[in-house]
Amino acid sequence: MAEILFYHLTRTPLEVTLPDLLQKSRDRGWNVVVRASSEVRLAWLDEMLWVKGAADFLPHGISGGTHDARQPIILTSGQDVPNGAEILFSVESADVSEDEAAKFERVCIVIDGNDPLALDHARGQWKSLTDAGLPAKYWSQESGKWEVKVSKNY
Repeated sequence: MAEILFYHLTRTPLEVTLPDLLQKSRDRGWNVVVRASSEVRLAWLDEMLWVKGAADFLPHGISGGTHDARQPIILTSGQDVPNGAEILFSVESADVSEDEAAKFERVCIVIDGNDPLALDHARGQWKSLTDAGLPAKYWSQESGKWEVKVSKNY
């Protein structure tokens, strides 16, 4: 059964937090799919992962390429998982259904704490996923470090 982790960003932006979370996933040997809400944001994520620096480079591709199955990290705006990912990252209010979430070992929903619409969307995701019986944790960085504030279905 998938574990759902909500990351509420209040101190660091997505471009700082996401590469760190992706690296931790790769350190576990997991393939990753990152879902954004639009093609424009996919291009931004792709650029952000390239310019982070050669020492920190995270090998990745945008879905639709000829070598998608071999990519350790795939960026997509759809529901495709061509690399057999064990973990899904949803950014910028990209939807994750209950049925879909159950197919992964872990689903991370990364929330921009400065966006009221993103917060409302995340609340809806929390309700639908936990009401479906999936275990979920809400992580906050309000104190300056990541801490679990709420957990459900454990």
